[in-house]
Amino acid sequence: MGEKLVVVGQGYVGLPLAMRAVEAGFDVVGIDVDQWRVKRLNAGESFVEDISDDQVAAALRCGRYLASADYADVEGFDVCVITVPTPLCEGAPDLRYIASAGQSIAPRLRPGATVILESTTYPGTTEEYLLPILEEGSGLRAPEDFLLGYSPERIDPGNTVWRLENTPKVVSGIDAISLKRIQDFYQRIVDHVVPVSSLQVAELCKLLENTFRHVNIALVNELSIFAEQLGIDVWEAIDAASTKPFGYMRFTPGPGVGGHCLPIDPSYLSWKVKRSLGHNFRFVELANDINDHMPDHVVHRLVLGLNQRNKPIKGSRVVVLGLAYKKNAGDCRESPAIEVVKSLHKLGAEVRAADPHVEDLKLPAGIEIIEVTRAELATADAVLVLTDHDRFDYGLVEEAGPYVLDTRNRCRGPNVELL
Repeated sequence: MGEKLVVVGQGYVGLPLAMRAVEAGFDVVGIDVDQWRVKRLNAGESFVEDISDDQVAAALRCGRYLASADYADVEGFDVCVITVPTPLCEGAPDLRYIASAGQSIAPRLRPGATVILESTTYPGTTEEYLLPILEEGSGLRAPEDFLLGYSPERIDPGNTVWRLENTPKVVSGIDAISLKRIQDFYQRIVDHVVPVSSLQVAELCKLLENTFRHVNIALVNELSIFAEQLGIDVWEAIDAASTKPFGYMRFTPGPGVGGHCLPIDPSYLSWKVKRSLGHNFRFVELANDINDHMPDHVVHRLVLGLNQRNKPIKGSRVVVLGLAYKKNAGDCRESPAIEVVKSLHKLGAEVRAADPHVEDLKLPAGIEIIEVTRAELATADAVLVLTDHDRFDYGLVEEAGPYVLDTRNRCRGPNVELL
């Protein structure tokens, strides 16, 4: 038998890790509290775009993968990786899923085993929060009895170029022996491992990466608002700036930010700075304010566009293209598109939405899902492009849509307005 790996959480982060580990020769138990997920996985069905049904079926056939909701199945593990969600609760980090995972693992932790946290969180979480839970529940001590580390996840759902195995993996350990063990583990999983000196450096690394994106998206979002008011094509300006081969990185406007990272992770850093140092992280707070209000701005633009065409928002039929938070993915967690749809409903619009990637079960109640047809577009008062999936026929949208508000710069024509 190979080494036994437990991956707690079988979502967008945990499932790709579990599948890659099976390929690398590990015996993998994927733990998830969602019985529906477990049932689907053990039937050879994937609910994550980056993992096909064939991959899950192959992992099951080789006998090295088991999805389970029962922590009894983790007994005797060599390595455990925790990939559970870390949401916010009233602006503060909500670590209950980490606590639950730690409390469930601890009684089954044996000397020589390794525990790695991948969930995004504030600097200090692994050592100050998770470690005491593991030690209390196991009666063991780290690093004397077991090894502990942190490695930030870098999964980008829908990205076919940068995948788990070819994206450099930052790793850290509570001591040198832990770091070496964790480095050796990930070297079997990914092409390139980047060791850092401490758990807190690795934890801060993840927050830095996402805060960088969050702040720069806020910059271009606010710029797009002012550029429209000044009568300047912000998209052309972005295209022109993108020709500069140094000192510039392309970011584009949109209806806001979503997913399991950008709307949440920078606030972890802001919370930590405020709690530990008593200072406000002004860049993060400003970016939050701008990005949080982008759905309102999109609705405002749509209302103005309809008014200019002598149509009130109340009673207007609006076809929304895309509900996921990013293109070519089915993840609608914290998606700004969902907030836009909710606001349109409140204003009395008749909203019909299309998204070929999002499963109906993952959507809030009251959102009617349609196929994008010429008839649907022609009978709409407005078409609103919120997520620029490649599977949409934008030529058809340009031809058949009477009025198109495009927040992603995919459409052209006299009936099209860009955000």
